[in-house]
Amino acid sequence: MANPLINISNLKRDFQLGSETIYVLKGINLQINKGEYVALMGPSGSGKSTLMNLLGCLDTATSGTYILNGKDVSQMHDDDLAEIRNKEIGFVFQTFNLLPRTTALDNVALPMIYAGYSKSERNDRATEVLAQVNLADRMDHQPNQLSGGQRQRVAIARALVNKPSIILADEPTGNLDSKTSVEIMGLFNEIHKNGNTVILVTHEEDIAKYAHRIIRLRDGMIESDTPNPNHL
Repeated sequence: MANPLINISNLKRDFQLGSETIYVLKGINLQINKGEYVALMGPSGSGKSTLMNLLGCLDTATSGTYILNGKDVSQMHDDDLAEIRNKEIGFVFQTFNLLPRTTALDNVALPMIYAGYSKSERNDRATEVLAQVNLADRMDHQPNQLSGGQRQRVAIARALVNKPSIILADEPTGNLDSKTSVEIMGLFNEIHKNGNTVILVTHEEDIAKYAHRIIRLRDGMIESDTPNPNHL
């Protein structure tokens, strides 16, 4: 068996609030293999957002180890974490996080600027991923000229553009109606079939059911980690 893509052991994260310490994650052990499709679930305050920030290298743990694609990222400094984020992780957020006065094409190409690609390489690759999410005819549109579902497709294309190891989606359908949500989740199924590892953070059971494995957090611990019976 190859090494897992994500290998977390005894990961803890606490925060200081004045003289008080808030223990948010209390020792998480987790392995995720390449090509898995995982949903992270849990009520408000369960630690799922904190865990997502650690998985996405947006934050570092108080203690414990996090090996991502063979690299120990738990002790890395900000510059190294930024590079890992740009190369290894594609983010999709509930609020889309697009630049408002910028075309879909330029929004998608943005991560490639930081990765040092030339303009022609960026445009070619951004065009390719926009076609993959069925937006080839909307490349010159700005976000305010697009529907919510189209904006989320642009955000997904941007997440895919650097060919990351992991797509990390935080409540990706939170701002969408149910019909559009189904379309967007269908797109995540396609992305997963194409070989991407997908980690989905959600509090909605009907969104989690798309994943093949469901990890539930409660009070900073993993309460359960089970295969989704619908995908066995």
